[in-house]
Amino acid sequence: MTSRERILCAMELGTPDRVPVVPWGFGHVPEDSELAHRLLHECDPFINGQVLGGDWFLGTAVRTRTEQRDGKTWSVIEGPYGDLYSRFQRTEVTGAHVEFFCKNSDDVHNLLALPYEPPTVDGTPFIERKDEIGELGIVGTGLTNPGGIPARFLSPADYSIMWLDDRETFMELVRVAAERCYHWVDECCRQGVDCFRIIGGEFASTQLGPEGFRETMLRFDKPMVEIMHEHGALAHYHNHGPMGAYLEMLAEIGMDSLDPLEGPPWGDTTLAECKQRIGDRVCLLGNLDDMEVIGKVDGPAIEQLAQECIEAAGPGGYLLGGTTSGTFNEHAAENFLRMVDVSKRLA
Repeated sequence: MTSRERILCAMELGTPDRVPVVPWGFGHVPEDSELAHRLLHECDPFINGQVLGGDWFLGTAVRTRTEQRDGKTWSVIEGPYGDLYSRFQRTEVTGAHVEFFCKNSDDVHNLLALPYEPPTVDGTPFIERKDEIGELGIVGTGLTNPGGIPARFLSPADYSIMWLDDRETFMELVRVAAERCYHWVDECCRQGVDCFRIIGGEFASTQLGPEGFRETMLRFDKPMVEIMHEHGALAHYHNHGPMGAYLEMLAEIGMDSLDPLEGPPWGDTTLAECKQRIGDRVCLLGNLDDMEVIGKVDGPAIEQLAQECIEAAGPGGYLLGGTTSGTFNEHAAENFLRMVDVSKRLA
C-alpha cells in the first residue's frame, strides 16, 4: 500500500498492510533536509494544504489596521459602534494575546454588526500541494469550527463568563459563525479540497463542560462534517484535553478521525478505553504527545510505547502518532521513523 492508501484504509476503519505512522507535516524540521525527506517517504504524514481567500468569518468588507505601540502589536477592527482592538505581546521566550477584541456583550454585538462579504475561495494552492505529495501522504487544510470563533474574540475568562451570563449573545455569535463556515466549507469542497483538520472543540470541552460542548460543538459541527462528506471530503478532528465525558458526543459529530486522545496526566482516558467506546465509529490517532513524549524519550522507550499503542488501538481503524500540531523537533522526527519499524514488525 502507498501511504495515502494506508491512511485512507485506516480512516475508513479498515485494516491496512501496517498501522500508519502519522506525523503532522515536518514540525520544526526544515522541509528541504534529508530528515524531512525520510519523514515524507518512510512515514505516512498529514501535510498542510493552504486555501486562499481570506478570513471566512470576518469576510472582505471589514476594515482593519495594525499598529505598533510600546513593543506590542495592536490589531484594530473598525466597528460601526467604535473600534475593537486586541494586543499581542512578544518576549524573548514566547508571544501571546494579552487583550482580546471583545470584552463584553456590547463588543460582540458590535462585531456582529460589521458589514460582511464572504471571501472568494481559491483552492489552487491546496490542489498543487496535493499533486506534489501524491501517494506519499494526505493533504488537509485547517479550519476553526463555529464554536471556536467566540474564543478567537473573547479572552478565556470572558469566553466562560459570557457562556454563563449572556448565553443568548454567545450563541448568536456561534450561529452566525456556523452560517459563514458552512458556506466556506461548501466552496472549498467545490474547489477540490478533500480533507479538513478541524480545531476549536477543546475550548468547550475544557471550559464549558458537557452541556456547552453539546450546544456549541456537537450541534454545529455535525452539519459541517455532513457538508464535507456530501462532497466526499474527509474530516479530521483535533481536540486536546480530558475526553472521558465527551467521547460519545465526539463520535456523534461524525468525523473520520480524531486526535490526540491524551492519557493521564494530560487526559483521563486510555487508548484502549477510547477504542472500546468509539473505535467502531471513529479512526483514532494518537496518543503520544509530540513534545512531551516523542520529542523526549529514547529509542527503546518510543519503540515500547509504539507497540503498546498498536496493541491497544490497532491494527485497524488506528493511526499511530502524536498530535496534529506540527510542533515536533528533530529528535521526535527520528522517533517517528523508529515507530515505522515497530509498525512493520507488528504487521
